[in-house]
Amino acid sequence: MSTPVDDPLSRERSHLSASRSALRAMREDAEALDISDVTANWVNAEVLARQIAERIKALADLSDTPLFFGRLDYLYAPGAEQAEGADGERPQPEAAYQTLHIGRRHVHDADGDPMVIDWRAPVSQPFYRASKKDPMGVALRRRFGYTRGDITAYEDEHLSDPSEAARTSKLLQQEIERPRVGPMRDIVATIQPEQDEIVRSGLSGTVCVQGGPGTGKTAVGLHRVAYLLYAHRERLARTGTLVIGPNRSFLHYIEQVLPALGELTVRQATVDDLVAHVEIKGTDDARAAVVKGDARLARVLRRALYAHVTMPAEPVMVVRGSRRWRIPAYELEELVRELLDRDIRYGAAREALPQRIAHAVLVQMERSGEAPDDRVQDAVARNSAVKAAVKAVWPAVDPAKLVLRLLSDAGFLAVHAEGILDEDEQKAILWAKPARSVKSAKWSAADAVLIDEATDLIQRTHSLGHVVLDEAQDLSPMQYRAVGRRCSTGSATVLGDLAQGTTPWATRSWQEALTHLGKPEALVEELTAGFRVPTDVITYASRLLSHIAPGLTPVVSIRENPGHFEVRPVSGPKDVVEACRELLRHEGSTGLIAADARVPELAGALEQAGIPYLGPGEETTMDTRLTLVPASLAKGLEYDYVVLDEPQAVVDGEPDERTGLRRLYVTLTRAVSGLTVTHTAPLPTQLT
Repeated sequence: MSTPVDDPLSRERSHLSASRSALRAMREDAEALDISDVTANWVNAEVLARQIAERIKALADLSDTPLFFGRLDYLYAPGAEQAEGADGERPQPEAAYQTLHIGRRHVHDADGDPMVIDWRAPVSQPFYRASKKDPMGVALRRRFGYTRGDITAYEDEHLSDPSEAARTSKLLQQEIERPRVGPMRDIVATIQPEQDEIVRSGLSGTVCVQGGPGTGKTAVGLHRVAYLLYAHRERLARTGTLVIGPNRSFLHYIEQVLPALGELTVRQATVDDLVAHVEIKGTDDARAAVVKGDARLARVLRRALYAHVTMPAEPVMVVRGSRRWRIPAYELEELVRELLDRDIRYGAAREALPQRIAHAVLVQMERSGEAPDDRVQDAVARNSAVKAAVKAVWPAVDPAKLVLRLLSDAGFLAVHAEGILDEDEQKAILWAKPARSVKSAKWSAADAVLIDEATDLIQRTHSLGHVVLDEAQDLSPMQYRAVGRRCSTGSATVLGDLAQGTTPWATRSWQEALTHLGKPEALVEELTAGFRVPTDVITYASRLLSHIAPGLTPVVSIRENPGHFEVRPVSGPKDVVEACRELLRHEGSTGLIAADARVPELAGALEQAGIPYLGPGEETTMDTRLTLVPASLAKGLEYDYVVLDEPQAVVDGEPDERTGLRRLYVTLTRAVSGLTVTHTAPLPTQLT
């Protein structure tokens, strides 16, 4: 039996096919551009060629990714003026509806008419926010169901029909729960109203999102970047954007989200990448790391740096031709004190000092009847006597050498930490065996942050237009300062969950963290609706909240499917492997999460059982869907099904119980569809 011509599903499939053809034509047009006669020089040609290449790449049609995922039927043309009648009612236009298909990027036909509207366009906003109470001019909202890029279903919601009761979208639920293999997917088809409000907030303000597991805070942050690049493309093209994640595995997991939305220019990095001034060869114990991460170290560094400035004791004698010009010591001291009072960076002041001295010489020249110009002033500033005076008064300082001396020289540290750090704190950060040089030193990650602070005290760090900081709750105050320097003239999106802080210096409050970031006026938003973690799983994990983050609102799952959940006593690794085998019978990815110390034993058991597995950050495939994850690397990752091995071992693997329980909370909330908890030892009492 043939499909009727007026079948809605058939028409939508035809529109999808035509849209893909139009996108292909847009790409071919970009590929066919000839720039040989439109560039003035080779530099312009290179820049334009790179821009065209990025445009071609952005127009790629991802066959497994729906080109559009929704449709809006407006009661009238969006944005058009509608005159009111005498009775206050708006007359209906002859064309009752204007239909718009909403997708990941804009697609137009040969005449320039839109076939797919970018989800970020203002006219697309009602797809996420319209409701029965406020239809926003929309008569019908349609969602599409896809299988491998082909439309297989649709679902209509008549927002203007008061007789139709509001209901939960089945397709929306299916999309949220759809099994996942490979890297993180975008959530552009499932953004909720409270998420959309954060995504579309303005570029000028900083937003902090407190969100429990499964609330979509990471996806919200990434989609916010995509939206800002759409709304402020020229400005952000000049100033740049950056996404900061906790580790490389996490960045690899999220790296495909922005390209899937057509955004290819966003840089990704860890905090360690940002402060990579030296090679990291050593580690700190918890006590030393906490002290080094304390914001008070910024004051110690500043004192130590400016202690290099000394007041001049001798005049400067500048010889030019047969004339000598003398600047007395007291006048030099006035110039130095003026620069110190201006509180400009050490390096900038050092560069300004020779010009100040040269200007004082020029004043004497003018008084004697000469008429020197700027070239004379520059020549005087380069005079050997002036350079020698500057070197003596305001010497150049290498930031790594400054930190090296602070951590190696107890006397030097004591002088500059007096009244800031007590004796025990000073002893905690001093190296037991001082390094001979910057290259031979066994720098830790916290040391690198101190060097970054010192570097910024000397020379201003380049600021970007927008920075997204994910898993922010694990940063130290000094790390917040390092990130804040990268957006000092821009804005930021800060994402995190106080309950998931697993470092000894974990964030205690967002207000404190935002102050260290340099954004104390940032707006703090809280996401409490859980879209990813099933009801039974998040309810079980939330037993820990009163012990790890009292006062936080528990996440409430909006999933209708309670998900698979089981706590299973086992006798050893073979039973854990069997639990993995059972979950692998389901479609999608499976993660085996265990305390770091237990990973080698479980790896051996998997190999003996002949079950292939990957490490965190490696991309799962249809053939290899199991990932063995150390608990320390589980944060930010998600899997359809999870086997959590030995919860008490996860707790015991941390330096204190509270941090251990927070780590356990993280590992319990990585599952999208099901969780099996296996244990031989008793469970932590907080769970029972």
